[in-house]
Amino acid sequence: MEESRRARKKRLTRQRIISAAIRLFEQQGYDETTVAEIAEAADVDTKTFFNYFRTKAEVLFNELDLELDVLLAAIAGRRPEESPGQVLRRAVQEYATHRRPNVPRREPAELSAAARLALTTPTLQAKGLHLLLDMQQRIAAELLKAFPGALDPVTAAAMTGAVLGAIQQASVTSAQLGRSQDQLWEAAAHALDVATYGLLSAPQRFDGQ
Repeated sequence: MEESRRARKKRLTRQRIISAAIRLFEQQGYDETTVAEIAEAADVDTKTFFNYFRTKAEVLFNELDLELDVLLAAIAGRRPEESPGQVLRRAVQEYATHRRPNVPRREPAELSAAARLALTTPTLQAKGLHLLLDMQQRIAAELLKAFPGALDPVTAAAMTGAVLGAIQQASVTSAQLGRSQDQLWEAAAHALDVATYGLLSAPQRFDGQ
């Protein structure tokens, strides 16, 4: 029971810091906001802030502190009958199942604000691009290891870029449209379908309802 209370306190503190940071970033600008101001608004000290985040940029990209090993392990555990595309699809689905129960609930307005900041702030644009490219390279490398001699680097890179790019763009667009967190996850699942089943098989309309 004590462990459960401790975990809940940590989760609520983390969420309070995130909410305070997004609010301040929106009000006075990302570059103009200091860690000390975020800590004060979240009612924690700066040391506590740095226990949760190394930099203020990580506040917006906290869900990309990925436990990526879960996804990489799913690829490494490929089943004999699986093709590269099937392995990649299953790995993304297993990762989503693992991560989502641990992601703090966020209101549509906060999701929208976070997406807006990530798309319009040069520092955050660079951070997001770096994280996405690093993920793509690590996943592509794991695919190559899982299919030695049967998959070439260009194809592995193209597959990984198609899947992660589709999920990222669909998720950002869902947030920009002011949709809920559950709808954002539905959009990500839809993007995985489009990327893995092919553009020609995509439906003409996805309402995300």
